[in-house]
Amino acid sequence: MSKKSLIDKDGEVRELTENELKKFRPISEVNPSLLAKIKKGIGERGVQKSPTKIPISIRVSPEVAEYFRSAGKGWQGRIDNILKDYVAHHK
Repeated sequence: MSKKSLIDKDGEVRELTENELKKFRPISEVNPSLLAKIKKGIGERGVQKSPTKIPISIRVSPEVAEYFRSAGKGWQGRIDNILKDYVAHHK
């Protein structure tokens, strides 16, 4: 079997031939330990690396929501930090 390069003359990854595709084997045969590591359902999370937070629902005024959301990604974490600081200073 000759090893044909996967890169074509233009430096692009070439299309696989039908014969090459026929030689493919399932990952469960090739590397079952890797499959066990990556096998998850859709939307399933891995092991938590830090303590989990408790999901809650609160009602805030529109201007409060707009203020925090306008700062971009991480706005819920910023609210959490402000509330933790408040709790620490009002025990």
